Amino acid sequence: MIALTSATGKLGSAVLNAIIDNRLIDPKELVVCTSSNTSDSRFNALRDQNIAIRYNNFDEPESLERAFAGCTKLFLVSTPRIEMDYNDAPLWKGREAHHRAAIDAAVKVGVRHIYYTSLAFGNPSKAAVMRAHLRTEKYLSELAEQGKADYTIIREGLYNESWPLYFGYFYGLKDDTRREVIVAGDGPVSWTAIADMGFATAKIVADSSEKWKGKTFYLSQSKTWTLEDVARMVSRERREDVLLKVVPRKELEDFYVNEKQMPRPAVEWWSTTYDALKDAECDIKDTTLETILREAGREPKSLDVTIKEMLS
Repeated sequence: MIALTSATGKLGSAVLNAIIDNRLIDPKELVVCTSSNTSDSRFNALRDQNIAIRYNNFDEPESLERAFAGCTKLFLVSTPRIEMDYNDAPLWKGREAHHRAAIDAAVKVGVRHIYYTSLAFGNPSKAAVMRAHLRTEKYLSELAEQGKADYTIIREGLYNESWPLYFGYFYGLKDDTRREVIVAGDGPVSWTAIADMGFATAKIVADSSEKWKGKTFYLSQSKTWTLEDVARMVSRERREDVLLKVVPRKELEDFYVNEKQMPRPAVEWWSTTYDALKDAECDIKDTTLETILREAGREPKSLDVTIKEMLS
């Protein structure tokens, strides 16, 4: 049996849907773990397919043990509680604390293989968003060396659908009137659609443990686009010029704190992402995703198609 966390989130639901739609794993072997009420009607369709729904909460270790009991694999999606990472959180105070709680619970109840969704930045990375991921990756490696559990690190690409987050820190799809968007750096990014990553990830977790154990790899398409490219695509869809302006990080941080009234810890945490973009950390050359898609007769979805869909 395999336990899947965050199965109602963007990536988690894409993985679950790909497993079900492509009949990759017998539904009776699936355990969907959620922090929501397990009796909620939105889970009825899963229950009708004999998929188990179990409650888990990263802040409740015993709930994690109950959720993972009887499973041999765990698909662990990183926690979205990014505020835990603010202010240069020391080790085991950032999001990796939640990840460790899940990993320790899994090991305790006999899970033998943990698949962890990391992020497609470098190692080391200048992006603060990567810090908790790298700490979690290191912990999994240490456990494997001790013979406690096997692991697979899947560094999921930057979502096509997340471009508004990088393009001026939450570019508004319907009501944004900015004709100039400021960022603190630019560089090539291997943007990748959630559905493509979900399908490839589903194929990996459904495969034999032996094939992927101990491996760390990226799931990103090889074609890249910069934020300058995004500006041109947005301008085309808006039918008006939307320009990109690159400014120093401190200027960007002060703008969002003073002009947009955003909390400084959040802005300072996020602004480091642009240092990583400038260093081309997100220019991914791993062909794993494209190979999996090609074998299934699929091609990666282009960023311009996603932007057109989101702005139409």
